[in-house]
Amino acid sequence: MIFWHIFEIVFPLIAVVSVGVWAGRRHQPEMDVANQLNMDYFLPALVLGVLVNGDFRIAQFATLGLGTFLLVAASGLVGLIAARLSGASPKTIVPSMMFNNCGNLGLPLAVLAFGKDAMPAAVVMFLVSNMLHFSFGAWYLDHKARLRDLWKVPVLLATVLGLGLNLAEVHMWAPLMTAIRMLGDVSIPLMMFALGVRLAQMTWDEFHIGLLIAVLRPVSGMALAYVIGWSLNLTGIQFAQLIVFGALPPAVLNYMFAERYSQEPEKVASMVLIGNVAALVFIPLALMFVLG
Repeated sequence: MIFWHIFEIVFPLIAVVSVGVWAGRRHQPEMDVANQLNMDYFLPALVLGVLVNGDFRIAQFATLGLGTFLLVAASGLVGLIAARLSGASPKTIVPSMMFNNCGNLGLPLAVLAFGKDAMPAAVVMFLVSNMLHFSFGAWYLDHKARLRDLWKVPVLLATVLGLGLNLAEVHMWAPLMTAIRMLGDVSIPLMMFALGVRLAQMTWDEFHIGLLIAVLRPVSGMALAYVIGWSLNLTGIQFAQLIVFGALPPAVLNYMFAERYSQEPEKVASMVLIGNVAALVFIPLALMFVLG
């Protein structure tokens, strides 16, 4: 029975991503504009809608946010050790270990596995990871990266605005809130579809390094998440969500960063591709552990 329940959880993810893969193979759509719209409008609307929800209290997720920060940092240390042992470049390995697919997969998976009430926690983890990715991640690949540009990222601006309104207990006008939620509802299915298109365009080159990270990323992530969650006394759904977060594969954004900073993008593409295929095994295992 638990196997069927987990299949029902992951099937919508697989189905939408598969449609994206099919479209990517058949039509080779240019997704740059759609992805830019998602990052500039739809995803910020999703974040803002969660943060200004009257039922959302940021203090409830402070420990989870700390746990996410520690998990991302610890995963980077594991990646650094793996790079040293394998002889690979740390700048190639570490980001793919640190930054997982908490947007394209993590957000929809949280809702499908734990219900709509899990979305605020998933957004908190997503924000912690992405703030680290756009700040430390960019700096790690290029020490000359301008961190002041971080505040030009729309999703982070939406975070600051949403947190400010939340802490000030400002209640947004209901029709405006409806409009924001409508925009935000576009984000998750578009992210899953775009992930499929992107995967269809990648190759299986550098298979060995890709397979290494495809296994090491979720195995170490789940183990670290369990230890960190236990140490911070996380319980219930938040503990479960942290473990599932740890099982997520490398983010597609790692490939985009590797291309931008010329950091062996072909190897990073292999990690992303094989890692996301391997997620078909590791995500059900994580769900079996937390739901079984």
